[in-house]
Amino acid sequence: MSGFILGLTGGVASGKSTVEALFRALGIVIADADAAARAAVATGTSGLAEVVAAFGAEVLAADGSLDRAAMRKRVFADPQARRQLEAIVHPRVRATLHAECTAADGPYAIASIPLLAEGGGGQAYPWLQRILVVDVSPETQLQRLLRRDGIDPALARSMIGAQATRAQRLAIADDVLSNEATPEALEPQVAALDRLYRNLASEAGF
Repeated sequence: MSGFILGLTGGVASGKSTVEALFRALGIVIADADAAARAAVATGTSGLAEVVAAFGAEVLAADGSLDRAAMRKRVFADPQARRQLEAIVHPRVRATLHAECTAADGPYAIASIPLLAEGGGGQAYPWLQRILVVDVSPETQLQRLLRRDGIDPALARSMIGAQATRAQRLAIADDVLSNEATPEALEPQVAALDRLYRNLASEAGF
């Protein structure tokens, strides 16, 4: 059981997945918000039933699962619809992440939440002891996104612009991990943070 829980976040193409892999290699359990969000509206769940009640059967695919493309188009075009969907999904995601982290073996656990700054930061997740932000400059973010996804610059900029700003993410951070250099440069930073979190968890009695 792990009572010391960290929130991990970072903008698109910041290298958060690489950081997650390094923590996992050190034996740390990571609960993923994206996976929890998919599970919240999986076929047969109360979450999907609520989505259908709110938006109609046209958001379902032929096999009865959520038509994610149709839902995405719907909420991006309508801020009220997006808030309605978030009100259904977000409480379930928070509950799942909390349950997975508290059940984890190890000195501490990590909840990986890409949209943590957008979703209210620590106020929305009062059970987070600390928040770690993977930080890169917008210029680095843009170049990596172009390289990773092979998209045009206008789309890449709109994807970055749809998220919280760098300043907004840094404002909620207790710890900042700079990822401007190579992936190899992340390893000593993660190792140092791992030592810090193990000590903090021990001092807190977890």
